[in-house]
Amino acid sequence: MSELRQIEVGIKNKRKHTFNVQNITNGVDVMSKQAKTFTETEIRRVLDFVATRKHALRNRAMVLITFYCGLRAKEVANLTYSDVLTIENTIKNEIRLDAEQTKGHYGRVLFVNEKLKKELQAYISAIPYKNLTDKLFYTQKHNDSGFTANTCAQFFHFLYKKVGIEGASSHSGRRTFITNLASKGVGVRVLMALAGHRNITTTQAYIDVNDDMKRKAVELV
Repeated sequence: MSELRQIEVGIKNKRKHTFNVQNITNGVDVMSKQAKTFTETEIRRVLDFVATRKHALRNRAMVLITFYCGLRAKEVANLTYSDVLTIENTIKNEIRLDAEQTKGHYGRVLFVNEKLKKELQAYISAIPYKNLTDKLFYTQKHNDSGFTANTCAQFFHFLYKKVGIEGASSHSGRRTFITNLASKGVGVRVLMALAGHRNITTTQAYIDVNDDMKRKAVELV
């Protein structure tokens, strides 16, 4: 192979490698396009897997906060203890995120149900923290600064890959959250508000119509 041809092949391979890395680390939206929605059985598989690995309490809380609250990877990464805890050191009913913590430069309010409160309280009670301004979810290398949006997206991507669930990403919890509520009859405008969307068509695109929803629908006829 000529020297010129070797250079061309090297550049092509480098571009291919760079594209693949960006899809995982920088392209949160790339990973999240049409992210798989989970069944109850698949969620249980993930939680059972997490329970057998290091950082089980942290990982369980991170997974469930996406399924119970519909958070994006960036929002999970940016949560601090002060966002979640009241002055009495209990879990807040509402978590208020500012524009810098969310996507699209708009703040939003997260409503915390009782199941998620118990999960977060168990995690926080077991894992001591230094300051209320610390990130809620630590990493091995950066206990205080925690995850970035990219490393959080990687966390979910590789976790679901290890569990063996194809097509899942950091957006799967968020999409499952919206779809589950839609299947229970929650109106799309309420879903839009809970998801923090500015456009109702965006919310509609998140709803994955499944057989159970179809069965319920025909019973209304």
